[in-house]
Parts: sequence; C-alpha cells; structure tokens
Amino acid sequence: MSRFADVIIDITHEKVDRPFQYRIPEALKEQIFTGCQVDVPFGRGDRIRRGYVVGLSDTPSYDPAKLKEIGQIHGGSVSAETKLIQVAWWMKERYGSTMNQALKTVLPVKQQVKQQESRWLCCNVGHEALLGQIEEAARKKYRARERLLRAFLDVERISYEVATRQLSVTSATLKPLLEQKILRLEASVCYRDPARLLLAGRTGEQGGRVRLNEEQQQVVSSICGQYDEGIRRTYLLHGITGSGKTEVYMGLIDHVLEKGEQVIVLIPEIALTYQTVLRFYRRFGEQVSFINSRLSAGERYDQFQRAQKGELQIMIGPRSALFTPFRRLGMIIIDEEHEGAYKSETMPRYHAREVAEYIASLSGASLVLGSATPSVESYTKALQGVYGYYKIAKRAKKDSVLPKVQVVDMRRELKEGNRSIFSRPLQRRMEEKLEKGEQIMLFLNRRGYSRFLSCRSCGEAIRCPHCDVTLTFHQDGRLICHYCGYQIMRPWACPVCGSPYLAPFGTGTQKIEAQVREAFPKARVLRMDLDTTSKKGGHEKILTAFADHEADILIGTQMIVKGHDLPAVTLVGILAADLSLYAPDFRCGERTFQLLTQAAGRAGRDERAGDVVIQTYSPEHYCIAAAAAQDYEAFYQKEMEYRRLLRYPPACVLMTLLVGSPKEELTGMAMELVQASIERTLKKAGEEAGIQMIGPVNAVIYKLNDIYRKILYMKSENYAILIQIRDRIEEGLKGQDWSDQIIFQFDLS
Repeated sequence: MSRFADVIIDITHEKVDRPFQYRIPEALKEQIFTGCQVDVPFGRGDRIRRGYVVGLSDTPSYDPAKLKEIGQIHGGSVSAETKLIQVAWWMKERYGSTMNQALKTVLPVKQQVKQQESRWLCCNVGHEALLGQIEEAARKKYRARERLLRAFLDVERISYEVATRQLSVTSATLKPLLEQKILRLEASVCYRDPARLLLAGRTGEQGGRVRLNEEQQQVVSSICGQYDEGIRRTYLLHGITGSGKTEVYMGLIDHVLEKGEQVIVLIPEIALTYQTVLRFYRRFGEQVSFINSRLSAGERYDQFQRAQKGELQIMIGPRSALFTPFRRLGMIIIDEEHEGAYKSETMPRYHAREVAEYIASLSGASLVLGSATPSVESYTKALQGVYGYYKIAKRAKKDSVLPKVQVVDMRRELKEGNRSIFSRPLQRRMEEKLEKGEQIMLFLNRRGYSRFLSCRSCGEAIRCPHCDVTLTFHQDGRLICHYCGYQIMRPWACPVCGSPYLAPFGTGTQKIEAQVREAFPKARVLRMDLDTTSKKGGHEKILTAFADHEADILIGTQMIVKGHDLPAVTLVGILAADLSLYAPDFRCGERTFQLLTQAAGRAGRDERAGDVVIQTYSPEHYCIAAAAAQDYEAFYQKEMEYRRLLRYPPACVLMTLLVGSPKEELTGMAMELVQASIERTLKKAGEEAGIQMIGPVNAVIYKLNDIYRKILYMKSENYAILIQIRDRIEEGLKGQDWSDQIIFQFDLS
C-alpha cells in the first residue's frame, strides 16, 4: 500500500509556504517520519530541494499518478521531534510568519557538524614482548618508534595528540605498529562541552541542597505537591530582588529530576549565563549545559545531540534554549520573565512566554515564571486566577534588607550650580564606599562616548545613510549606527557646510568612564557594555574580575543590573533614570519601573547595607516614585488605570501592522491596500467588532537599513477579528506583482 508525506519545501517565500504531497518510495517507508529532512524534486525543472516532513498519510490529496516521489532522506540531518514541528506550525498561525521561518526558529541546528573524536593508542602486547620490540627498534635505529614504545612501559594508553605532538611520532611510524597489532587505536566521540570551558577552574566542589527558608519552602512544597498530583499549569513566582528565586528553582528542579524528567531554564541575557551556569553546575554537575548565540556551530550541535540522547537533564539559555529537543520535558522555568529580550524582533515575532505555555501544554510540563517586577500581563493573569501565584516578600540572606533609595532631582542640582553628570549626594556616597573598600555599580542605559556628533555652525548632526538616526560617537573616533552596523571615522569637517566646528553631544558609557577616572583617579574602573563584551567570553571576563574585587567601580548598560549577585556591591548609582521613560512605547513606564527596581536590587545583597541613588529630572513620576519605594502593587494600580483608559494590553488586544519596502512609493501603495482591506473587513463585521484604528504613520525610525516603514495600530477586545483582518491583508498583498518587494509584519500584544 502506498504511503504519502506532506513536505514543507525549504524556501523562505510566501508562495510556497504550504505543504506539498509526495509519494514515499518503498525503500524509505520504514525510515520516513514526521520531522525528518528529505531531498525532493520541486518545480517544473524538478530541481532537488530540501524539505521537512510535516505529516504522513495513507490517502493522497491529489491524483497519485501526478505525485512526485521523495528522493532520499537527507544524510546527516538532525531529526526534528514531532512536537517541534507542531510548535512551528502553531507559531506560523499565531505570529503570521512563513512555515520555513518558523521551522528555522524551532530547529536552530539543521545540519550535522563534524564531531570531535577522542583517540587513544593502546599497547596490545605483554611486558616481555614490549621490551623485545623496544630492543629491536633501538637496534634498527627507529628513534621515534623506540620513544613511543618506551612510553608504554609507564602507562597503559597514550593520547594520539600526545604521541604525534609531544613524542613527535608520525603516521608512517604508527602504521606498521598498528598493522602488526603491537598497538591498537581506540576512538570515541568527544562532545564539545561549553559549560566545562566556561567554568574552567571555577566550579569548586559540587554543592548540596541549600536549606530553604519558610517562604521558599512553601513555594517548592506547593508546586511539587501539585506536580505529583498530575497538575501541570503556569505559575508566577513574584519574589523581591535578593529573595532567593534561584534556590526555589533548584528545589523544583531537584523534584522534577527525581521523576526522571528534564528541565529548560530561560535567562534573558547572555551576561547572566556565567553566573547562572556556575550555580547550577555546582548543584547538578554534568547534567547541566547551556545554549547561546556565542557558541560555535559545533558546540550548539553537540548540546542538542546530548539533549536528544538524554545525556543532559537541564538546558540553560535565552530564547533559543526553549526549543531543546528533550523527550521527557517536565518543567520550563523563565527567570526575569518581564524582560523584553524574550520577544523576538525577527519573524516569527514570538514571545518566549507564550511559546513556552504552548510547549508545556504539549509536553505535559509545568511552567514557572519568576520576577521581582512581573510583566503587567502576567500579573493580571495571576490576579484573574489563570496563573498560580506565589509571593516572596523577604530577602533570602538572614541580615540582608532592601537598600535605602534616594531620588535626586537633577533640576535642583543644575540650579545650584552642579553641571556634572554626578549629583552631589552620589559623589559623597561614592567617596564613602571607596574609603571602606566596598564596590560601586554605575548604570547608564546608553553605550558609546556621546550620543551624536553635530556641527556647531549649521546645526546638522552626522546621520546614518541607511537609517533615519544619528550615528553614535565612540571614543576611538568611530561613528557607529547601532541599528544596521554602518560605521565611519570621525570627519574633521561638516559634510554639509564644511565647518571644522564639530562637537559631541550627550553622554554614553565611555564618557562616564572617562569622567569617573578623572574624578576618582585611584579607583579601579571596569566598563561593561556591548562594545566591551562583543568577543566570546567578554561577559565572563569582566564579571569575574569584578567579583574577585579586581575593580572598585563597574560602569555599564542594562546588562549589569539584571540578576547579578555581587555581595560586595553596596552602592548603585542610576545616572539618567529618564532615558527610557519617554520612549514612544506604551510600555515605557513599565520598563522604567522594572529597570530601576532591578538596578536598585543589586545593592546590599549581603550583610552590609546598600544604598541607591536615582538621578532624574522627573522625581514626581509614579514609575520612579514606586521604584524608589520598591512598591510593585502601587505601580501596577496606577499603570493599569492608564492601560484601561487608553485601551492598551492587557486591557485590550493591540495589533501592530508594519509595511516596508526599499522603494518609498511602494511602502505608501502597500499601506493604502492594507487600509482598504481593513475597511472592507470592518464593513462586513459591523459595529460589534469594536475596533479602534490609529494611523497609518511613519515608524519611529522611518528608514531602517534602507527600508522605508509605515505602521498601523488596531485595538480590539475581539482577538479573532484581528486575526481575520491579518489573514485577509496577507492574501491581498500576495496577489500584487510587486509583493516580493514588500516587507509585511504584524505583532500582537
């Protein structure tokens, strides 16, 4: 009986974004399964293309005589789990991407990478025979052979690399020894282990279970109790900074591992990898590994291979770790669940929290969301009873308390003659902490030396030719676009008017570093931003040096204030709290509160009391006041008042439609087509659709990487009608001759 396979062709193009049915040849019937990669003839010329099998059936959808036959299973491919194919299909439908884009997201390793082998030379003869071979080699003056054989008098086996490099033995020397079976060569696969490399020399002894305090134990006991009863749901763990959420995670993981199941732990930043992996490795040993974008293709391949074979039980990493092919997934943990890093900025524009919920439901796993400042969406679901909710209100360490926070009005500082970036209260506290030998963190959410370079004669700023933004000025003289990567060296004359009077404006982390060194010349200073951590191992090198007290002051961007536990830090200075407050985003208030609260939480995490200085030009703003008081509930109530009033999520569903093209006129034409499609849909739906439309308007950055972009916003309580509108718009755009020159993206919040 014939069998048939539905295959998605590996071409990222909307016109082929559907399964094509193929006949399965008799020889491959037992080898084809959902998720495997195959080579198939495609198109009029029957060009061989690679594809993924997304379904199997015994009945054809078309005339069997017209169906083409699968050529072969693609050799060396990494088999995809059926579950991941399901996840890809769900993401395609939910986020509006092509199936190929979704597959390339959930299958981050798509082809085999050459495996590393461990090779050993072993002696095949007894002691007397070995002595005889040594004498013969000496008599014939085979120096290399004699040297190698003598080494076997002391050891049973020798690494092939040691033999060839240290003993200077060539393959010509080895060949007769192997042929005569005097020696034998043993080889085994040696997996690349990035965790060992990352933690080399710093793992210490494997730690036992830490005694949890009463609040922590209540959370672990409750969730584990439900786990044993077969209850699998989503939980929100709301614990203040320093409350020991990681210890709670470990308690939960212990229980899941005892049941023979596996765990995925998501972290938002690569900067957190070192500290997180170190803590988990000390507790769980070689059951732990991690994935992130800094790993080589070989390292990533090996980690997914180890996970598939059940050699790993815990995978740690950012969004991509969510797609680890565990066969017995029991729990997913998302630390700092509020972080924007969990939202993908490329198609499919998925949110890791939503995808984790879907994967957990497919796998029969529990999902734990942890944060000191939960997202408004998650907290709302917790209040509604959709999520289980647990709160930890005290810091885990016995004598550790929340730091004292002082809000400094920089307007008053300026009026009283202080033009420095450092307020007088912050300067005084920095001097005090340095005298005591304590450590300081200074946070500024902007890298570079200055914001931009501007002509003082004509007022023109140096702009990126590919994006509608100014270039950021760096201390080494480079001007860089932090959106597309374009860079030039500093010009010495204005390109518009020719004036030599070009001056830097604004402040970045490099400039702060220079000012700190000038103000505190004896202090040892480190800077941590994207520029200093661009190379592999950059994060670990800086954090290790600071943790080992090789520096007194750490200056950095967001990456220094998220999740790090540095006991000697007793002062955190937030230099410009307003930078994120007035961004063109309805979540700017929420993000400012979260950032300030997380930054403040880095101070005083041990016995010594901590201090925080927040410098701002808006001290009366509710986000800053709530962050200073570490009062999440007060922030949430005020924030939700605005969300309900303005119909923003979670009070309403917001759909963002973005249309872009390298040709500005096509962007306008496509947006007109989008508007017409929406109006037709709304006319049929009537008033009950309850849709509010805003725009279209130019995107905040209208030109980005040579793409002109327009945005249309739609608000509604009716999720289904928004999806219907999206689908009709996509169909309308596909029918245009110029559709291949258009970028269409949509985002649901």
